[in-house]
Amino acid sequence: MAENTDRPLRDVLHDIAGNLQEIVRSEIHLATAEIRQEGKKAALGARVLGAGALLCAYAGGVLVLALVYALSLIVAPWLAATAVAVATGIFGGILILVGRKQLQQVDMPPPRTTETLKENIEWAARR
Repeated sequence: MAENTDRPLRDVLHDIAGNLQEIVRSEIHLATAEIRQEGKKAALGARVLGAGALLCAYAGGVLVLALVYALSLIVAPWLAATAVAVATGIFGGILILVGRKQLQQVDMPPPRTTETLKENIEWAARR
């Protein structure tokens, strides 16, 4: 059985505060390590995603060229290229407008997260 020692309350509180600091430090180190590990996985995924997107962009360019060739069988080649360019430009413009509208609806920084962080800072300041 542990022996009962009479320690001053001040020493006990000091030990508790020290233990809490160590717990917070450990949590921060753990979070940092996890974020670093997840960041490496995300970087690999982003590179693969980027390579796939680049290949899809090339495929789209070849498809547009194929449309020009196909249309040039019906009309003059300059007219086929112009028609495909205008249609592609209109489609791209529509996508830009839709994407811009969606981006305008994004709240940055996230309001709930910001509020929670403020509350945590106020709580820590009171302690």
